[in-house]
Amino acid sequence: MSNAPSDFLAEGPHIRVGDEAWPVRVVRHAQSRRYRLVFDGARGELRLTVPRRTNERAALKWASEQQAWLVEQVGKAALPVIVGPGASLPFRGTLRHIDWTPTAPRAIRLDDMTLRVGGPAESVGRRIERWLKAEALDLMERESRDIAGAAGLSVGRVGVGDPRSRWGSCTHDGDLRYSWRLVMAPDHVRRATVAHEVAHLRHMDHSAAFHALVDELHDGDVAAARGWLRREGRALHRYRFTA
Repeated sequence: MSNAPSDFLAEGPHIRVGDEAWPVRVVRHAQSRRYRLVFDGARGELRLTVPRRTNERAALKWASEQQAWLVEQVGKAALPVIVGPGASLPFRGTLRHIDWTPTAPRAIRLDDMTLRVGGPAESVGRRIERWLKAEALDLMERESRDIAGAAGLSVGRVGVGDPRSRWGSCTHDGDLRYSWRLVMAPDHVRRATVAHEVAHLRHMDHSAAFHALVDELHDGDVAAARGWLRREGRALHRYRFTA
């Protein structure tokens, strides 16, 4: 079975890894002095950074010659999952099947292990994404204010986004922002992240006092939650909601 993304060959440069073709995003950078090849497993693409004035064909030839490295990286890849009718995705740590019936209501309904949805098939993914974001904001705003209130701390605005480099952030004004994809993780992982950001309302650092407060605020094993994110967090970005 091929591991390469099925929508790759339509346009753009590509590199063959063994018998498979993988997309390459060529990035020209003024400060680059050499080629740099990175594999983004969550996006299912290679990223080739090159000097601004370079021959793209020569750069792609160099990249294609790195076969041993390419085979190793592609072998570790988490393949993209297009969310739509018949697919499955995690919600609060449990894999849920998407049961689509055209005549059913368009609104997403959680029924035990199933997400039930109707309406146009082509918009199912986008509607599920909007539902997940709303669920994430509702959960994490409520948890942030509850945890902060119990510790005598004040929260400003709470929001969600889709950053790739962090799961949460806290500003000096007391605003908290989270990755909405945490709603796909187990509850204890999400709550540990909320406790982490709430603790920053008192300690804008990662001192011993900060970590002690996180342990105090979280109702579970903080180390276990951090471990889960290190092992599994990247895979949460493999879910795509538009083809």
